[in-house]
Amino acid sequence: MEKIKYLAPQLINKMQHILKNLPILIIALILSSNINADQKVEHKIAVLVNESVITSYDIIQRMKLTAITQGININEQNNQSIVNNVVDELIREKVKIEKINEYKITVEEEEYLEYEANFFLRNNINQSQISILLIENNVDYQELKDYLINELSWSKLISGLYQRFTSVSELEINELLSKNPNLTINQAKSLVIQRQLDLQSSKLLRDIMNEATIEYK
Repeated sequence: MEKIKYLAPQLINKMQHILKNLPILIIALILSSNINADQKVEHKIAVLVNESVITSYDIIQRMKLTAITQGININEQNNQSIVNNVVDELIREKVKIEKINEYKITVEEEEYLEYEANFFLRNNINQSQISILLIENNVDYQELKDYLINELSWSKLISGLYQRFTSVSELEINELLSKNPNLTINQAKSLVIQRQLDLQSSKLLRDIMNEATIEYK
């Protein structure tokens, strides 16, 4: 697989007033020294996942998206680690999409908009400022939208497959409430159910990953 090289960090101050005056470092990522960061990177195949392709361009775009949405300062020390994490994430995403398509899971626009709003809220992100940063770093907003749609679709798949098998005991509720007295009973029930669904999600993902054919180029 072609290695993504570190260029140089560029300090971005436009989110200072929005994100508690915390600057975000965004770097330009390129595949070779003769490619300008503002140019469209050649789509070299980096990984084959069953019949799906992950290109070097996909990896770069996801690294940029991760840096922007998570406020990560990518540097020479953590660059390769982040590359590896992004590749693993994209591989998992590919096998999830196959299963999502198998069950014909769809997302309505209203569902997506609610999920997107919750994503920004949970991560304390200002949507308009993120949109600006995506444009400045040559990342199409559709990259973020596709990522969120895939996450929501997987969540719907897991709920559809396993929700009816979940159960909540009084002991589990009381244990949660003792640790988190501000929770309501309904919130505690939801957390218990979500934990069970998360376990089923991990198991299903592990199974389909074991069955997948993954080839690194």
